[in-house]
Amino acid sequence: MTGLDRRPAAATDATLPRGPLTGFAVGSLGMGVWVTVPGLLLLYFLTDVLAVAPWLAGLALLLPKIADVLLHPWIGHRADVEQTRRGDRRRLLLVGCALPVAFAALFAVPGGLTGVSAAAWVAVLFVAGNLLFAAYQVPYLATPADLRIGYHERTRLMAFRMVVLTLGILVSGLLAPLLTGGDAATRAGYQRMGVILAVGMLIAMLVGVAGIARLRGSAATPTPAGHGGWRALRTALRDRQFRWLVAAYLAMSTTTHLVLAGVPYYAEYELRAPGLTTVLVAAFVAPALLVTPAWLVLARRVGKQRALLGAQGAFAVGSLVLAVGRPAGLPLLIGAVAVLGVAFAGMQLLPFSMLPDVIRAATTNTTGAGTYTGVWTATEATGAALGPYAYALCLAVGGFVASTAGESPVQPDTALAAVRYGFGLLPAVAMLAALLLQRRYTLDSAARAAT
Repeated sequence: MTGLDRRPAAATDATLPRGPLTGFAVGSLGMGVWVTVPGLLLLYFLTDVLAVAPWLAGLALLLPKIADVLLHPWIGHRADVEQTRRGDRRRLLLVGCALPVAFAALFAVPGGLTGVSAAAWVAVLFVAGNLLFAAYQVPYLATPADLRIGYHERTRLMAFRMVVLTLGILVSGLLAPLLTGGDAATRAGYQRMGVILAVGMLIAMLVGVAGIARLRGSAATPTPAGHGGWRALRTALRDRQFRWLVAAYLAMSTTTHLVLAGVPYYAEYELRAPGLTTVLVAAFVAPALLVTPAWLVLARRVGKQRALLGAQGAFAVGSLVLAVGRPAGLPLLIGAVAVLGVAFAGMQLLPFSMLPDVIRAATTNTTGAGTYTGVWTATEATGAALGPYAYALCLAVGGFVASTAGESPVQPDTALAAVRYGFGLLPAVAMLAALLLQRRYTLDSAARAAT
C-alpha cells in the first residue's frame, strides 16, 4: 500500500454543504434504533419476560450473526455492482428501508411462545432484520468513500452522522424501556414499543436516502468502468491496514454491546433500582452529543489514530470503576458510565472516518467501497452478537435464574457477582485488547500527510 489518493488533489478538496450533510446524518436515527434497542433489551426480554435460559438466549442472539459474516460482504458486492451499473447504490438503500417491519416483528412474540419456541422466533426475525440492516448500512457507509473529499472532511461528515446517531441512540435508549412498561414491562409493552419506534425508523431512513442523493449530486466521484466485486473482497481481506482496523473495531463493538446488554441487569440486581436503566443509558449516550465536536477538534490536532487510542484507554478505566459496584457509590458509578459515554463517542466517530481513509489508500477508485463496508458491517454485527453472548455466558456461569414477566426469583450470590463483573471487569479486558490491536494500524500519519 502506497499513497492515499492517486487522483489529483483538486478532486479531494470538496467541502460538503450543511443541508445534504444533515439529511445524510438523519438516516442514522433509524440505524441508531436498530443497534441500540435490541442490544439493550433483547437479552433481558428473552431471560426475564420470555423465560429463556441465559445460555439459550445468548445463542439466539449469536447464531444469526454467523449468517451476517457471509451476507454482509455479499451485500457489499451487490452494492458495488449497483454502483457500476447505475452510478449509485440507491436501490439497496430502499430495500433496507423495510428494516422497521422486522424490528416491530422482533418484539411481537406471540403470546403462546416461551422458552425454546420464543428463542426461535427472535432468532429468525433477528436474521431478517440484520440482512435488511446490511442492505441499508453498507451503501450508507460507502458514501464517504464515494465522494471527492479529503481526510479531514471525511471526519467532518462522520461527525454530523455521529451527533445524529447519538441522538437516535439516546432517544431510543430512553424511550424503549419506558414504552415497554418500565418496571412492570409486559409482552404487550414490548410489542407497543416495537411498533412506535419502527414508525420513526422508517421516516428517518427515507430522509437519509434523500440526503445521500443530494451529497452525491454535489461531490460524487465519477464511476470508472468495471467493478470491484469479489476482487475487491480479496483486496479488502489482504489489506493489512484494514485487517488491523477491523480487528480493533470488532473488539470495540463487542465491548460496547456487552455494556448495553448488561445495563438492565446492573440496574436491577447490582444497584437494586430497575428504574436506573434509563439513567445509566442517558449517562452513557448523552455525553456524545456534547463531546463529538471535541473529538473532531482532537482528531484534527493529533490525528484519528492517537485520539482513538485515548478513547479506548478511557473506556477501560471507566469499566474498572463499574466492577467495584455499589460500594463505590451511585454518583461515582454514574460518572464512570459518563466516562464510558465520552469514550464511546470517539469510538463511533473515529473508526468510521478511518474506514474511507483505508479504502482510498487501497484503491484508485471507489467501486470496491461497498465490499469494504460490507466486511466492516459484518464485523459490527458480529460484535453486536458477541457482546450480549459474552454477558449471557457470565450470567449462565454465575447460575442466573431466568423468569417470566412478573416473577422475581431469588438470585444466588454467584449470579449477582456475575452481573457486576460482567458489566465492569470483562469490558475493561476486552477494551484493552482493542487498544493493543489498534496500535498495529499505521496508516493514519500517511493519510494526514496526503490531505
